Amino acid sequence: MAVFVPRPSYPQLDSLVRSYFLGHHRAALTEMSQMLSSVELIIECRDHRVPLSSRNPMFEKALSGRERLMVYTKRDLTQGTLIKSQKAVITKWHAPNEVMFSDVNNYFDVKKILSYARKTAKQVDNLTGSRMLIVGMPNVGKSSLLNALRRVGVQRKKAAITGGQPGVTRKIATSVKVSEDPLIYLIDSPGVFVPYVPNSETMLKLALVGCVKDTIVPPVTVADYLLYRMNLHDPNIYKKFHEPTNNILDFLAKIAKETGRLMKGGEPNLEATALWIVGRWRNGLLGRFMLDPVDEGAYQRWLEEEESAGKSNTRLKKEAKAERLETRRSRSAAMAETA
Repeated sequence: MAVFVPRPSYPQLDSLVRSYFLGHHRAALTEMSQMLSSVELIIECRDHRVPLSSRNPMFEKALSGRERLMVYTKRDLTQGTLIKSQKAVITKWHAPNEVMFSDVNNYFDVKKILSYARKTAKQVDNLTGSRMLIVGMPNVGKSSLLNALRRVGVQRKKAAITGGQPGVTRKIATSVKVSEDPLIYLIDSPGVFVPYVPNSETMLKLALVGCVKDTIVPPVTVADYLLYRMNLHDPNIYKKFHEPTNNILDFLAKIAKETGRLMKGGEPNLEATALWIVGRWRNGLLGRFMLDPVDEGAYQRWLEEEESAGKSNTRLKKEAKAERLETRRSRSAAMAETA
């Protein structure tokens, strides 16, 4: 019996969509920067599964000058994969800002974040209450964290609407009380995507964790990237569905037949099956592992890779433009000769 060998790398997809920067993202970022003078603390959320890829440098530029608390959300979906030394590395990335790791269903995680907010509020001692702004990429768990802080802080039901797809919060929300003593109001905000993602694998990671709508990147492509990552982690994760494989079409076709996701004529509905399998991973049912590396040199390597990918894309665009111009010149010259 042949030994299964997973794909060692995933190819760059030049045709992949590289942006999800919508009109309300730009408007929200502008409004956030205008609110800075009335905000005591910025709580920036990043997805624990993609600590590098869910970084948005626009926040660092537009919201500088205010104390910042970095919260890595959804740590329950990477259970057991982040050791103490890796937490130290991530904390070092953000020095001197405070860093916390959160599961919104864990009382002690939420209490720790709330305690930090209360400490900040007491230092400011604002008579009308402290206002704090929660920001992050789309669907990283901002509204869920706000609801958890409200539940623990003032024992009230959720105030922010949440959903499995990005874009549920589309404008700056009204302030929500999360603490009575000291008085703290937290302001929810829409997720803001980066204008352009130079590296196609970074875009695939963001699509896989749900930072972009499922219709933006083809679901079968996202499922293929997930299959690649599951194989690197442990192909036994999906053994109830399929033997270890690198073939996404065979993988999805078999699962479609077993789960009844079929089209007319009994053909497997690959897109619906891809969405279903990706959804299972997002809910922690197909392994709980990180997609970004976390080690001493990871942050610098990631920045260099993003920059390199950006330069490569720029070069390809220039070459394509030059090729189109040359084609037009050739056509013009041919027409001139026949005239």
